[in-house]
Amino acid sequence: MAKPHSKEDEVVATEAVDVGTLIAENASLHDRLLRALAEADNTRRQADRARDDERKFAIADFARGLLVAVDNLQRTIDAAGQTRSTEANAALLEGVRATLRMLMQALERFGVRRIDALGQRFDPHLHEAVMEVEDPSRPPGTVTQVVEDGYMIHDRLLRPARVVVSRQPSGGSSSPNDREGAF
Repeated sequence: MAKPHSKEDEVVATEAVDVGTLIAENASLHDRLLRALAEADNTRRQADRARDDERKFAIADFARGLLVAVDNLQRTIDAAGQTRSTEANAALLEGVRATLRMLMQALERFGVRRIDALGQRFDPHLHEAVMEVEDPSRPPGTVTQVVEDGYMIHDRLLRPARVVVSRQPSGGSSSPNDREGAF
């Protein structure tokens, strides 16, 4: 026969239930605390990354605007090389070259660098094809001429290089499908 429960047995049973509940609640709170700490750490890292990106790329629009001046200085130098030089023109041309060098050095200090496209395989992520030319001396899809230099800022494209790309001569023995995908 079962012995009647005493008050003392009931208190012990209640305390055991309460301890079990407290242990489970403590584990739940500990888990929630760890999750909250991990979320706070992730948020901090995302904010740090966003701040670094903002710092690195804040001058992108400004640099893009300066590239127009770089292009014009380069065109001036190229045009001067095609004309007869006088002593006055030579001094002026050297001043333009020095200005272009200083401007490029300033851009490079902020992570802007020119894309070397000439002779490279056409890359749609870095180049913009403005024309195709038949050139049997080069493999199809090779940059044969740079119309406008492209630039990167750190690891991002600032402006694509505008290029002329070689293609296989139309009198070649390949099928039209072989020419697709040349770039």
